[in-house]
Amino acid sequence: MINNVCIFASSCNYLEESYYQAAKELGELLAKADIDIVYGGSCLGLMWACAEQVKKNGGRITGVMPQKLHDMDVFSDYCDEFFLTPCMRSRKAKMDELSQALIALPGGFGTLEELSEMIVQKQLGYNQKAIVILNTKGFYDKLLDFFEEIINQKFANTKARNLYFVAQTPQDAVNYLKNYMPEDNAIKKEDIYAR
Repeated sequence: MINNVCIFASSCNYLEESYYQAAKELGELLAKADIDIVYGGSCLGLMWACAEQVKKNGGRITGVMPQKLHDMDVFSDYCDEFFLTPCMRSRKAKMDELSQALIALPGGFGTLEELSEMIVQKQLGYNQKAIVILNTKGFYDKLLDFFEEIINQKFANTKARNLYFVAQTPQDAVNYLKNYMPEDNAIKKEDIYAR
């Protein structure tokens, strides 16, 4: 059973309101499902919209932030636990260590990089965590098309499609987490090198 999930998401406060509404809905649903979150520790953007609702609905929020961002005074004082890391790489490692699953909400280059690393970690068998892409308003449609291009041109095995789940709504994401059964989807040597 999944008790906590890592949230990767934008830290921007200037997005279309529907993105914040979906993030808030996700936070409320997670808390009501007794799923706590690990997130970037910020008081900004979609990550905070989600985290605030988890907190307001009785869940726990754990923040993980690199020192450089902490020095910019963008952290949240409402975290139940808060970890400072020396850099972004160590931040990701800590978030991975503390969480059982992950959801990528719409975000920028940081979210994309975090999501990509976790897909690769699962692909190579370092974990069997649930990976959810929350495709609010079709935000990730073009990225998902690119994932298909990678697979179709054989830069990745067809098994890669089993590494992540695309949720169109927050409820889809939470339902997937509640019913998730780990499978060994790791790529084997023959999957890469066999013709």
